[in-house]
Amino acid sequence: MEKHQSILDLHPGLVWGFGITVVIMLLLDLGIFNKKSHEVSSKEATIWSVVWISLSMIFSGVVYWAFNTDGSPESHSLAIEKFTQYQAAYWIEKALSVDNLFVFILVFGFFKVPKYLHHKVLFWGIIGALIFRAIFIFAGIGIINLTYLPEMEIFGNPVKINVVMTLFGLFLVYAGIKSWGGHDDGDDEDYNDSAGAKLVKSFWKVSSTYDGDKFFTVQNGIKMATPLLVVVAVIEFTDVLFAVDSIPAIFAISNDPFILYTSNIFAILGLRSLYFLLANFIYMFSKLSYGLAIILSFIGVKMLIAPWIHIPSPVSLGIVGGVLVVSVLVSLLFPDKKIKKKLE
Repeated sequence: MEKHQSILDLHPGLVWGFGITVVIMLLLDLGIFNKKSHEVSSKEATIWSVVWISLSMIFSGVVYWAFNTDGSPESHSLAIEKFTQYQAAYWIEKALSVDNLFVFILVFGFFKVPKYLHHKVLFWGIIGALIFRAIFIFAGIGIINLTYLPEMEIFGNPVKINVVMTLFGLFLVYAGIKSWGGHDDGDDEDYNDSAGAKLVKSFWKVSSTYDGDKFFTVQNGIKMATPLLVVVAVIEFTDVLFAVDSIPAIFAISNDPFILYTSNIFAILGLRSLYFLLANFIYMFSKLSYGLAIILSFIGVKMLIAPWIHIPSPVSLGIVGGVLVVSVLVSLLFPDKKIKKKLE
């Protein structure tokens, strides 16, 4: 079983260091490199993708260092466990984020968002994700800790079943089975009827046209929201819906909120650059949904059997990584021509 040792006890400064790094990177992104709204080139997207993935991999090394306190076999074992937990949670969230790009493309197309505004929408979408993911993760850990049933004997073995983890497991198996076979293309969906759009319209009138990169405009002396604010709200609510899958999935990987939140945030922070890098080549990842269906089902089964069988984090990481690699390779070998034609 996983050892419960808080990073706050080992290296409290690491938490502050993570927070400061994220804030600095966001300020650099918005205040310097993207101070003026512009269409993000493939070169710029590639550079930022490399930066974010490199930072997340470096941080996984920091996680190993932080828990390998004295170099003893026990400390090394704990450090490896935490390192692989971080990696597994990161790649699960990253894979689900790539899957989300299908919906982002549809949302931007539906609202006819100019390409130079895509970055601003995704930036504020990520700011909201930072807040909502923190709420989901820390509240989830608290609820899970409160919902263990008294120890009981099943099949001759003493076990402690967690009600929430069992429900999450059943839900993920169901989600995996339901998502098998790919996406509903969503072409007929009216995003004006989504919860995010309705929320904005309940507070403000919405103008019929964009006003540069402004969220509000004045027409005939009346302050109105622009369609850009509606798009941000739709993206925010879309992310909350996606979190219903991704957050329960990472609870099967670890119960350490520091590991879960940092891996989740690094994966999300790299989503914008990944969007601009892959948006025109999303057809090359058309089979990813099959891989995600297998991963979600595997994680659900892992949750359900956890009281009896513990699947180590390195094994989970190997399975998740292997499924992702195979699904991407199959996508490259058999690209979806229907999606490619829509992007042309």
